Amino acid sequence: MTFSEKIKHARTAKNMSQKELANATGISERTIQNYELGTSLPKSKNTYDKLAAALGINPQILLDENAEFVLQAGERYGNRGRRQAEDIIRSFRVAAAGGELDDDDLDFIKEAMLQTYEDAKAYNRRFVNRRYQSGGDND
Repeated sequence: MTFSEKIKHARTAKNMSQKELANATGISERTIQNYELGTSLPKSKNTYDKLAAALGINPQILLDENAEFVLQAGERYGNRGRRQAEDIIRSFRVAAAGGELDDDDLDFIKEAMLQTYEDAKAYNRRFVNRRYQSGGDND
């Protein structure tokens, strides 16, 4: 189950509207909508914690390997890295939709894509001006 499915399921199980969840967490209603549509993921672990607390569930339920990957990319490479990681996940979902591969094959391909992303980021860091390397890019 994806993050978007998990949050929507937990919210509806608690009979909350998106607006009520937004008010309970301090997260905008539009952001809640984007989470449920699958167009974005939380930018920080703290946001997962807020959502889980408002929904009365364990934060680990909301996290999946995709969320962990996006959070780690954000921590290591800043906002740009987080957005790139989200784009990779989104592209993979589109490419895998309606395919005839079994789940093990899909997982293998996804892991290979994620590892390729990490390898490319590490390789390309060699070419970044040293004064930009320390803090990551936070644009």
